[in-house]
Amino acid sequence: MLFDYLTLKIIWWLFVGVLLIGFALMDGFDLGIGALLPFVARTDAQRRVMLNAIGPTWEGNQVWLITAGGALFAAWPLVYAAAFSGFYWAILLVLFALFFRPLGFEYRSKIADPRWRAAWDWGLFVGGFVPALVFGVAFGNLLQGVPLAYDEFVRPTYTGSFWGLLNPFALLAGIVSLTMLIMHGAVYLQLRTDGDINARARKAVRIFGIVFMVAFAGAGIWQAFGIDGYRIVSMPDAGSAFSPLAKKVEVAAGAWMQNYSTCGWTIIAPVMAFAGGLAALLLSGINLPGWAFVFSGTALAGVILTAGFAMYSFVIPSSTDPASSLTVYDATSSHRTLNLMFMAVVVFLPIVIAYTSWVYRVLRGKVTEEKIKRETHTAY
Repeated sequence: MLFDYLTLKIIWWLFVGVLLIGFALMDGFDLGIGALLPFVARTDAQRRVMLNAIGPTWEGNQVWLITAGGALFAAWPLVYAAAFSGFYWAILLVLFALFFRPLGFEYRSKIADPRWRAAWDWGLFVGGFVPALVFGVAFGNLLQGVPLAYDEFVRPTYTGSFWGLLNPFALLAGIVSLTMLIMHGAVYLQLRTDGDINARARKAVRIFGIVFMVAFAGAGIWQAFGIDGYRIVSMPDAGSAFSPLAKKVEVAAGAWMQNYSTCGWTIIAPVMAFAGGLAALLLSGINLPGWAFVFSGTALAGVILTAGFAMYSFVIPSSTDPASSLTVYDATSSHRTLNLMFMAVVVFLPIVIAYTSWVYRVLRGKVTEEKIKRETHTAY
């Protein structure tokens, strides 16, 4: 074995975090541009420009989401089972919304009928708006605790409902997710286009960037002072395999802020979110979209890390029975499984990153209306 069991548990917490950040960075701007499609473009040609800014790469970007789901299944089977059963209707809603994307990209421009194209434009809007909102709502519910409990045979029971997920704090978290991805998408659109679309994208960056930072600040204050957190009081050896029910957990006011007080360096996460968002706004405003994109990505990473650092070592806290909460230490696969997966990641992740970098290098440059007219039969 390359690493001891405890080290691998922490490594896989980091890997899952990297996958979530990778998804937000790479597929996040696709979702954001989809949500902006009916509003930034004024003509069919402009909408085709927006679609062709992301059309050649969106499928590869979506692989980050699929990989994250696969990693949950293999590394955290209890988390996978709890999340995909407890959040069943929310996940189904996301999947139905995502169905519009491949169909919309492939078939929208096949027929010149304005009604046909307008219908797919709204379908692509749904495919961007709904997932961006629901992902944030899910995180908002995790921070409050999920009505999940395990019996003595480690059989899960989920007592919540879809409508229960739509509570005020979770919706605020959804707004944070939605606005930060729209900001990220608008910056990318500014980078890849010119003329009227570029100008409207810059305006969208300003509007949604401001809303994002205000909503993120409000959610942070609410989390710190209005939501009880969770902390582990006692548990077996963290480097061993044990049932979720073998530990003792308490719910306490301000517990989600404990990691920030005991590990001061973690404050870098919210600083990244605010500083990245502000830098993206300023750089977009002076028409430096390349650097603005770097800093909007920094803001996205900061938001995800802020939630991750606050909740560590919890993955799915249980509001029904705190002892049934799933953590980094008791929800993982076997030592051998984590070790084999680690070796696979070390080999294949650099290849994926290198290939993705090459693709974006080849496809760099502006997408213009003139280019769409020249390639009207092959463009999206």
